[in-house]
Amino acid sequence: MWLVVGLGNPGNKYARNRHNVGFRAVELLASRHGLGELRAGGKLGGATASGVITTPRGRQKVVLLEPMEFMNLSGFALQRAATFYGVDLAETVVLHDEIDLDFGTVRLKQGGGHGGHNGLRSIVEQCAGANFARIRIGVGKPGPVPGAADGGNPRAKAGDKDVAGWVLADFPTAQAAIVDAMLARAADAVEAIVGLGVGPAMNDFNGKSSLVPA
Repeated sequence: MWLVVGLGNPGNKYARNRHNVGFRAVELLASRHGLGELRAGGKLGGATASGVITTPRGRQKVVLLEPMEFMNLSGFALQRAATFYGVDLAETVVLHDEIDLDFGTVRLKQGGGHGGHNGLRSIVEQCAGANFARIRIGVGKPGPVPGAADGGNPRAKAGDKDVAGWVLADFPTAQAAIVDAMLARAADAVEAIVGLGVGPAMNDFNGKSSLVPA
């Protein structure tokens, strides 16, 4: 069994934010495989769905999880779910937004640090380890703070970036088709990891080009 965790913030106001692409990818996966809506309840601190998904090497049992205690507390729900279902970190996949990847790019990774991402930071702290697979969904970086370079904003330095504001904002409507394609690729990546293992899935997906037209 695999535990597949999408990161995001609960509530309608956050639903379309860049920070919530993990939630959206997990919901797409649930819909694709007929697992129904993820439902909150119980003591896990998250919304879950479980069932069997089709992978490149047959059908595999998964538990899908959306932590519902906000991004910087994501590790608590993951730790509870892993304990409840008896799943090791090595059989856990986390889907999250990644500002260090260009918009339209999806990359896979095994282990590593949290890179300043509060959801990953919480998981590493609560689970006392980082040996889980990550599906990194590129949302890009914001531009410089307005006025930073010309002195118009005395509190900003040239090159400062409003990262929190960026990830907590919605994607522009014009990017909707590419966002949908990224979410579909992320769901494909889950199927590959669960069916083939992290290494073979990385070899396949990390060589794919950006979904943004050249």
